[in-house]
Formats: sequence, structure tokens, C-alpha cells
Amino acid sequence: MGASKSSDPAAFRFFNEIGIIEQLARTRFDRVLPKSMTVAQFSVLNHFVRLGGERSLVELARAFQVSKPAMGKLVQRLGAQRLLALRGNPADSRGKLVSLTARGAAARDAAIEALAPELARLQRALGAEIFAASLDNLARVRQWLDENR
Repeated sequence: MGASKSSDPAAFRFFNEIGIIEQLARTRFDRVLPKSMTVAQFSVLNHFVRLGGERSLVELARAFQVSKPAMGKLVQRLGAQRLLALRGNPADSRGKLVSLTARGAAARDAAIEALAPELARLQRALGAEIFAASLDNLARVRQWLDENR
């Protein structure tokens, strides 16, 4: 698979690189996650660590851009492992509110720790500066995309 053509728009090439990086990173992450945890499950735990609070299934599905039934299955699996807590939504008798448990936060932290040697190797190879210099721009792109769904 070759790189994007240099005549392709810069924004396309930018997102193409991000897509390739995501695939390569996901494969590495899959290797170090506990066998009982998928990258999708980790992502949900990480979402709660990053943002805190409670979310409805609809909010989670929207945040991850998946269907409500798909998010429901994911949340049920994490709930069965006691990584997420589910309770009835007082504003919607049919809905559930989801929050992170202490066990879920610990599982997320253990996954990050398992990935630490890979991240350290990458940082040694490329230098910490490349990551620090990229974060603000990536956050701006993410924020714009999130606000303009």
C-alpha cells in the first residue's frame, strides 16, 4: 500500500496518515491489553477517565458514533465485569445511566501501564518533542470535528 499522492489535498493526506497510525497503534494495543478487554472496551473506560461523570447510552453511542444497541452490548459486557456501573435514568424510565467504577478506572490504568514499554520505545526512537508539538493541533482538529458532526 503506497502513500497518498502529493497532489492529494493536504487535509486528506493528514487524515490518511491518522488512519494508518490508528490501525498500527490499535494492533500494538491489542497485543498488550488483557485478553478479556477489547480496544473498544478500553476506549469507553478511557472516555470516562478523561471526562468523568455519568452518560446515557444515547450519549455514549453518539460520542463513539456507533448504534445504541452496539453501545448497549459493550456497556453490558463492561458492567458484567463491574468496570462500569449502570443505573436507571430518572429522566427516561427506559434508559440507563452509565458511570465508571473504581475497578474500571484501575483496569484502564493497568492497560496504559501494559502499553508503557511500547510508548517509551516509540518516544525514545522519535523524541518526546514530536508528541508535545503535535498535541495542540490534534486537539484543535478533534474539537472542530466533534463540534461539527
